[in-house]
This record gives sequence, structure tokens and C-alpha cells, in this order.
Amino acid sequence: MSQEEPIWQVEDSIPPALKEQIEFLKNSPTLNKVSKNPIINLFTFLHIVRQLKITRRTGWVDFGIADAESISDHMYRMGIISFLTNDKSLDTNRCVKIALVHDMAESIVGDITPVAPISKEEKHRREFETMQYLTMQLLAPFNPSAAQEIMDCWNEYEDVATPEARFVKDVDKFELLMQCIEYERDTKGTKGLEQFLSVRSSIKTKEVCEWADAAIAIRSEYLTSLEEKDKA
Repeated sequence: MSQEEPIWQVEDSIPPALKEQIEFLKNSPTLNKVSKNPIINLFTFLHIVRQLKITRRTGWVDFGIADAESISDHMYRMGIISFLTNDKSLDTNRCVKIALVHDMAESIVGDITPVAPISKEEKHRREFETMQYLTMQLLAPFNPSAAQEIMDCWNEYEDVATPEARFVKDVDKFELLMQCIEYERDTKGTKGLEQFLSVRSSIKTKEVCEWADAAIAIRSEYLTSLEEKDKA
């Protein structure tokens, strides 16, 4: 009988180079002048979150996109899009905060796509445990209220517990849709990225539906213009 795979654990999944950085902080004379200096926790948290800046989004990498966007690229533009809503019933500040933290767990878990051989339940477990580690274990000794708010925003998004979370879920799909169209333009229509357009069916809020439909219509116009150039 084959041996069962070990259960995924957060700290076991931190890259070796990052573990080395964290260990260096723990032994820093500067930071250890004060007993249990919470700045160690802040720096450790920031070093881990930096992984979002250097981890490329898996879907684009799998499709051979050169210099694919990072996870933080995606979240940053989601934050800007959330800022721009015209829906006055939404708490815009809350939307921006949710957008900025919704993929934070991917700093350790990585960008797990729907085609990965990992169940939704296991994906959620890994991400939840990572967020607990980042907020309650690392960040809370430095800033407990911020740690709790980040965790609350993440849970709110995962549970789609509020209109703000629903909106940001839709912004997540819309931002992907925009990026898909932009990559098609960058490659003059040579990359077949049409399968990413299927995210449109997951968008529910009226405002984001309008944005998505307009983007898809403009995409069609662009591809038609390329065909006409080829015929000329």
C-alpha cells in the first residue's frame, strides 16, 4: 500500500530563502534589544506578503504569457476598480480593503487554479490556515486590530457575506476579464484566451455586468478589426 501524502502545513510551505530571512530577523541584535519586539512580527509579515509581488498568476503562465502579472498586480487593480464604483449603497472603503486582502493567502499557498488536482475544501483549508498564521500568529502581536480586520475581510469575501463581498467577487472576475482582453491586444490576437471569457457568467451585480459586457463587446470589435486588416 502506498504511503499517504503528508498533510499540507503552513510553515512547512514557506520557501527556504524566506525561512532564512525570517530566521535572520529572529537573531537580529537590533530587533532583539527589546524583549519580544513586535517589529520582528511586522517584518516577517511583510517579507511573506512580498511573495505576492513576485508570484505570477498561474492561469497566465500556463497559457504562455510572457511576463505575466503577479498576484499583487491583480489585487492592486481590483482595489482601484473597487474605489471607482458608482453604487452609493456600498461601503467603498470596505470594498477596497477586501480587494487588497482577498488573495493574501496565496503568498504561501500559491495561486491554485480550478484545474489543479486540489479539492475546493482542501484549497479553503490551506488558505484559511495561512490567513490565521499571517494575522493571528504574526501580525496580532504588532497590531491586533489590523490583524483582526484583515482576517474578517478575508472571511467576508470567502463567505460572500455582504453586498461588498459580492461586489468584490465580481470585480475579481471583471479584472481577470480585462487582463485577458489586454493580453489578447498585446499579442495581436495570437493567444487563444477566449476560455477566460467564461467568467462573465459568474458576475452578478448590475454595475459590474455592464462593465463586463462593454469590455467583451469592445474585444469583439478589436478582433474583427484584425480580421479586416488581414483581408486588406
